[in-house]
Amino acid sequence: MSFNDIAWLPLCIGVTAVGLVFSFLAFRRRGAAAGMRMTAWALLPAAAYLTGALQALWTIGSTAVGFVTSLILSPAVWAGVALAGLSAVLFVVSGVVRGRKLAKAGEGGKTGGKRTAAPEAAPGAQQAPAAAQAPGRPAVSAGKERKSDDDFSDIEDILKRRGIS
Repeated sequence: MSFNDIAWLPLCIGVTAVGLVFSFLAFRRRGAAAGMRMTAWALLPAAAYLTGALQALWTIGSTAVGFVTSLILSPAVWAGVALAGLSAVLFVVSGVVRGRKLAKAGEGGKTGGKRTAAPEAAPGAQQAPAAAQAPGRPAVSAGKERKSDDDFSDIEDILKRRGIS
């Protein structure tokens, strides 16, 4: 069906007339604001016809519907979607296989092919202190302990270091 097959003038005038009746009812029941808003909506179909915007909207809508139906109903499009899915699966599987190969090659040279649960620390290495101080920050004295139950104590410490109280 094309744009010229439909009698648009009587259709738009009819929709506008029905909308004006509803706007009158809205004006009486819900007040002036609701009536004016409904009148504004009711005048749009006639305005679209008179300005030629209705034909532009028809063209846009029919083009969009044609694109979607050709996309959904085309076997060639679905074959392309299937190939794109296969490609994605192959990328993922090749990444897993490559990761396993690299992990196996890395373990074979160090531990003789056995996997270790966690790397162990060197016997002479020192453990980092739990409360390491960043350079330029004042050290917290041992007498001052943080309140573990106060959620804002960290924020307060930061503000005090910046000179904001």
